[in-house]
Amino acid sequence: MYRYAWVIVLFAAASALSPSALALDKVDPYICPTQTQGSGIDCFLEAVPQTYTMCRHIKSIEIIEFGLAGAQEGVHGAKTEYCIDKHKLLIVRPYQAALRESARKKEMVAGLRKLYDAWLDSLIKLVPGPGETDEAYKQRVVRPYAEFNDEIHAIRTLATTPAAPAPKASPPAKKKK
Repeated sequence: MYRYAWVIVLFAAASALSPSALALDKVDPYICPTQTQGSGIDCFLEAVPQTYTMCRHIKSIEIIEFGLAGAQEGVHGAKTEYCIDKHKLLIVRPYQAALRESARKKEMVAGLRKLYDAWLDSLIKLVPGPGETDEAYKQRVVRPYAEFNDEIHAIRTLATTPAAPAPKASPPAKKKK
């Protein structure tokens, strides 16, 4: 009888874990420093500005080393390109967990997708434009934070509002003879 008790204990422990905890078990704490044990939504919302900041700092270092015009010449932009590629891979788990957790709220899913697209777009725009001044570049690369904050606030607001109940199916209309 006690021979199989460990199986029951193991099953009970596994079922007690929340799905979001399982979804985030392999998330790098580097991108979600305070939310690795939270929900997928919280981790993703923390990861977006965090990862953008890391790649922006790397690009700043390249600009300091090689100048604004030379930051992309030859292999000078390789560190930033690696940072972007790395974080595109690392953010997948929190993003997918956030989409799963918010699947019942279409507006929230749309907000998460919009935030993800804005994040991708902002990473691509880290490259200085031709003839761009230092001041214009610095102003441009801080603008995404406002967009991130607006989207994050909207998503958190949607997360706190209860999901609308599904519409009831109306009974089929009776045919007249």
